[in-house]
Amino acid sequence: MIRLILSTSLVALIAACATTPELEPINDEAFAQASLVIESDPRPVEIVETVKPLPLPGQMKRIETNAEIDTVHPRDAIAQGRQSALIEPSVDGYVNAIQIYPYTEGALYRLYSSPGQVSDIALQPGETLVSVSAGDTVRWVVGDTSSGSGASARAHVLVKPISAGIRTNLMIATDRRTYHLELESVNGGYMAALSWRYPSDELAELTSRNGIAEVRAASSVEAGLTLDRLNFDYRLSGDTPSWKPVRVFDDGRQVFIQMPTTIATTDMPPLFVLGDGGDAELVNYRIRSNYYVVDRLFQAAELRLGTKRQTVVKIQKGQARAGLAALFGG
Repeated sequence: MIRLILSTSLVALIAACATTPELEPINDEAFAQASLVIESDPRPVEIVETVKPLPLPGQMKRIETNAEIDTVHPRDAIAQGRQSALIEPSVDGYVNAIQIYPYTEGALYRLYSSPGQVSDIALQPGETLVSVSAGDTVRWVVGDTSSGSGASARAHVLVKPISAGIRTNLMIATDRRTYHLELESVNGGYMAALSWRYPSDELAELTSRNGIAEVRAASSVEAGLTLDRLNFDYRLSGDTPSWKPVRVFDDGRQVFIQMPTTIATTDMPPLFVLGDGGDAELVNYRIRSNYYVVDRLFQAAELRLGTKRQTVVKIQKGQARAGLAALFGG
């Protein structure tokens, strides 16, 4: 009975194998060779143009000798100060239908509007509107709205005059700054929208980007390393201090000694390259982050720390090998 069952199972297995389709050979063209992708980190900005504050009245005066300085009537001083701080729209300042002013603390920004037309005053994205005050709320209609959501939310102040030939001023207070505008109603033309660019914020952003770029540059051992030229076939021997290197490799031109990340809190051991006779030789090397970068190749070197009883870690370059041994070392 057992032999009958085994014979039946064997026949079924042979039949199943006979019905299994043959596997097609693997096409080599279906494989894609891996390639190195180098991330482009932002580079530090070297030149930044900052905002140029407008001169305020009374800051710059002509020095007169042996003569009485003329006094200016307060009305004239107010008129001169207002006129000096007033910024008019310009052709270069237009982006499509939006007049973009450079923001300066204490400046007056002109807005021309027309009866029956709404002019939009767009604030900085993310800026929160606190209050809006107009000098003439009878002949000027002032309202506010918002657009977008989240971090891109933007507050808008809308103004509309009821007649031409009238003027007033407008003060907008936000959680970041204060805006002062001069409103004038005219016939036949109006400004559809205005907004600002903020040089001080741009400078702060560039400064932050510079800091990030400098940190990345300091943490990067070297730019332009070619992976297929890296040789990790180095052996470490001797003592085992806390500052013992993690790994050693070269790119055919320089040797890179990676130290532990805690090396910044301990003494940095000096590096000595050994010659053919075992004598220490002078060698140029520099420290980048937690790496020793040696500007030449060597067969043997030592990291020594201490005077009488030195702690020594020996670095020995292995012989040329192939396969995984050449990639990861001994």
